[in-house]
Amino acid sequence: MKNLFYAFAGTIMALLSFTACNQVQHSHHQDSAALTPDTIIHYPQEKHLAHVKQLTFGGDNAEAYFSFDDKMISFQAKNKAWGSLCDQIYYFRFADGDMKDTIPTLLSNGLGRTTCSFFMPGDTSVLYASTRSGGDACPPEPKKRKDGKYVWPIYEDFDIYVANLKGQLIDTLIKHPGYDAEATVSPQGDKIVFTSDRSGDLELYTCDIDGSHVHQVTHQLGYDGGAFFSPDGKMLVFRASRPKTPEEIKTYKQLLKQHLVMPTQMEIYTCNVDGSNLKQVTHLGKANWAPYFTPDGKHIIFSSNFAGTRGFDFNLYMCDLDGKHLERITYDNTFDAFPMFSYDGKKLIFSSSRNNRNQHGINLFIADWKP
Repeated sequence: MKNLFYAFAGTIMALLSFTACNQVQHSHHQDSAALTPDTIIHYPQEKHLAHVKQLTFGGDNAEAYFSFDDKMISFQAKNKAWGSLCDQIYYFRFADGDMKDTIPTLLSNGLGRTTCSFFMPGDTSVLYASTRSGGDACPPEPKKRKDGKYVWPIYEDFDIYVANLKGQLIDTLIKHPGYDAEATVSPQGDKIVFTSDRSGDLELYTCDIDGSHVHQVTHQLGYDGGAFFSPDGKMLVFRASRPKTPEEIKTYKQLLKQHLVMPTQMEIYTCNVDGSNLKQVTHLGKANWAPYFTPDGKHIIFSSNFAGTRGFDFNLYMCDLDGKHLERITYDNTFDAFPMFSYDGKKLIFSSSRNNRNQHGINLFIADWKP
């Protein structure tokens, strides 16, 4: 979910291209074939999806999450046509149709870089992370490394704010020296989970809905992020890296000192909200991330490139809570991620590069969910 961190829509596209170049060597012809204009919105193999509808039509759009009443979404977008030069937070009402000819409402005021928005209980306000305390401009992105490996920035200025639907800040919910971002809200509306480096590592924390009673959830070395609550609010699902060899540990710690993380090796984990009963769900290799519980709480949907041959071909998969009965959900040949179910369990929203007509970008799609 997140960071993007976890998770940033425009950053993800960079991840895809860099990963493709570094894991597999292709000829120019093969690369061109991978970007063949795609005019498909719904692939016939996608039996769990029906009435797929495209909501955005340009730029990079990601991390769209439903309001509690399922009538709206908040999401982050980088779209020059909308005036956003780096990820900004928007919200959109489904009653307005789609965003082909309409610019959604900007909530983040175009200040700094933002990520990971989520509706607060009552649907009159949205929390999101922003670097605005470090300046109004978009912060610089990491330079391309000489070794070609891709890294995510962990901006120290990220704090978590709450704004009303007019974009007016009404609270600085979580502010601490260092990175605080990737926040989501329990379906019960009582707790928030977020990622922070306040301990010296990237760990999960929970707090009450007003930001009080902060509790550290994870304690193992590695990046823990993009967490979501189960439908009953008792469990968390998240992505995590677990460096194990001396060289992996050294690299992880060196990058963290530079406020960077390498997201190419991640697996899906679950735990109770207090951190107990920690379990690794997937053992697939490569990048497994953007997990979300299915409406019945018995399965997890997530994005992975484990079966890909090019490194950047991510699809959605679903498995049991123990990782068994793995099932492929989407069949796009480039990128599908950031799935979220509506609270009534009837809809799935996700980000995809399908129907991109040879353009580099990620759009939002919504579909009826067929269990």
